[in-house]
Amino acid sequence: MTEKPYIILTMKWGTLYAADYVNVLYNACSKYINHPFRFICMTDDPSGIVEGVEIMPIPEMDLGENRFAFGGWPKIAVFKKDLFGLEGRALFVDLDTVIVGDMTKMFELPGGVVLIREWRRFIDYFRKRKVNGMTSIFAFTLGEQTAIYDSFMENPDFAFENYRSEQRWVTDYATDMQFWNPKQVVSFKRDLLAPPLINRFIAPKIPDPETSIVVFHGVPRPIDVVPDNNKPWGKWSRWGRGPVKFVRDFWIENGGTDPT
Repeated sequence: MTEKPYIILTMKWGTLYAADYVNVLYNACSKYINHPFRFICMTDDPSGIVEGVEIMPIPEMDLGENRFAFGGWPKIAVFKKDLFGLEGRALFVDLDTVIVGDMTKMFELPGGVVLIREWRRFIDYFRKRKVNGMTSIFAFTLGEQTAIYDSFMENPDFAFENYRSEQRWVTDYATDMQFWNPKQVVSFKRDLLAPPLINRFIAPKIPDPETSIVVFHGVPRPIDVVPDNNKPWGKWSRWGRGPVKFVRDFWIENGGTDPT
């Protein structure tokens, strides 16, 4: 009996992320998923993407280009009742994700939508904070969380006026929301970078053996820490200099162009 493939979904629109990001992610999944899978990239520009990646259009939502600017609102479309006829358990992965360990069990975790538990900012320790999910990487069963998409499409203006990003919308409209093990999915800038000012003298930590995914949200992006030179990257609070070895190795070993 043939095993039903897992589904990997990602999206690429505009010019911020080159085809290299898709190719590197696809090659890394081939190493770190011990199960048949289909890798699907929804994009408005398939040029440069390697064979093996299934290219599909970004589902039309009539959002307008100006609404692509902040957040990942087009990702809401993966919760349609019928997404290109795809079935089964799916994992959506942002392009600025670094894979460092086995991902197979991430498809097997129960839950309506399995999200990152949003990392606390410094200011959050001083005020009442609602628990929110973060959509850099999430698992769900295709066709089962349609309220997320349907409610959005009924009144997208309400969503844009009242929600800062699509991940807050998903948090409010998902059923049976669960979170990844915090050791399995970590933030580069929250978990691996040293605190502000100290990061001038201490290099980023190496992910633990238990970690599967390192998420890059905001600045720096993975490509910023790949060049093999001594140039600074990031912001004053999330600052570093030169290559981060595990990120550079991930990028180069999975076919990314060396930006040095």
